[in-house]
Amino acid sequence: MKARYLTNRSASVAVVVCASLSFVILLAIAVFTFREALPAFREIGLPDLFLGTVWRPGIGEFGIVPMIVGSLAVTFGAVIIAVPLGVACAILLAEVAPTRMRQLLRPAVELLVGIPSVVYGLVGLILIVPLIRQIGGTGFSVAAASIVLAAMILPTIITISEDSIKAVPRAYREGSLALGATQWQTVWRVMLPAARSGIIASIVLGVGRAVGETMAMIMVIGNAVLIPTSPLDPARTLTGGIAVEISYATGLHRSALFAIGVVLFVFIILINSVALVALRKGGRAQDVC
Repeated sequence: MKARYLTNRSASVAVVVCASLSFVILLAIAVFTFREALPAFREIGLPDLFLGTVWRPGIGEFGIVPMIVGSLAVTFGAVIIAVPLGVACAILLAEVAPTRMRQLLRPAVELLVGIPSVVYGLVGLILIVPLIRQIGGTGFSVAAASIVLAAMILPTIITISEDSIKAVPRAYREGSLALGATQWQTVWRVMLPAARSGIIASIVLGVGRAVGETMAMIMVIGNAVLIPTSPLDPARTLTGGIAVEISYATGLHRSALFAIGVVLFVFIILINSVALVALRKGGRAQDVC
């Protein structure tokens, strides 16, 4: 009994230490990023930084609005493509597919998670960019980046949505079928509304992944610091701006890049907070039911 107590106590202490260390590391990253961004906040000013539309560090112009718009445009395009595909695949895996098909599709979805982002970028560069070029423009565009990003966030949406649909009490499905509803009516009118919070959380987490993606976006978006007016226009994301310029940036330019990092940090915190709220509401709704 004493040995078991010591083992449990040691495990509890180890978990607390690891969790505390993770929080300290996160806090240190946040403090460091904000400290490095302070010169930009003081010298450039928040209005010029967050409302300016021109990014030319060589002449002292540090407006990040084009990069914010680029990030939002790419993320919105990816969500428009990935959400219908992801939710449909989740329904297939949770409700429709036979066992053998599930055993084939689930590993395929899990495999998508492990593919490096640079591979997605290469595929987009070789296959998608030339296709977009035939429609118009150079091919390096918001549209190409959205398609690549949609493929990258699909596993997140599929996995969490499938788990949410499976978490719906079995009595819901059986009751609907017993009342004479078809399988599709049961899925559309019963299962999806009951799993709505989890599906929303999967979309929000996918958006968080999309906002933070860097390498694949650099390869296919064109990296032009302009406000895109069409899906065929090139653009630059917030993460792309940091990755492209940090190697040679100095002084105020470097501090402005850290300010972009603060913006990304705030975006990710807000997105994850929305996802947590959705998951908690979904959990309370299922408990009530």
